[in-house]
Amino acid sequence: MPTAKPGPSVKDDELYEKLRDEGESKEKSARIANARARGSQPSRKGGKASSYEERTVRQLRQRAAEIGIDGRSKMDKKELIDALRNH
Repeated sequence: MPTAKPGPSVKDDELYEKLRDEGESKEKSARIANARARGSQPSRKGGKASSYEERTVRQLRQRAAEIGIDGRSKMDKKELIDALRNH
């Protein structure tokens, strides 16, 4: 099946398409493809953000709202962490 090019914002079209074929979301595929194109490894932990386990439920819900996770207001901490990690 022919696929359309992902667009100019994706720096590594080949990796993007491979990730999409494996079932990753468009957003996650683009992030990984762009990180690789910049020479960084997407699996490396970076920044100074605290781990999800160290955050409060309120902080987790706020982060879930930022990235658009539905049903977050009814999730407990474990469910929020799982949803954030698998978004």
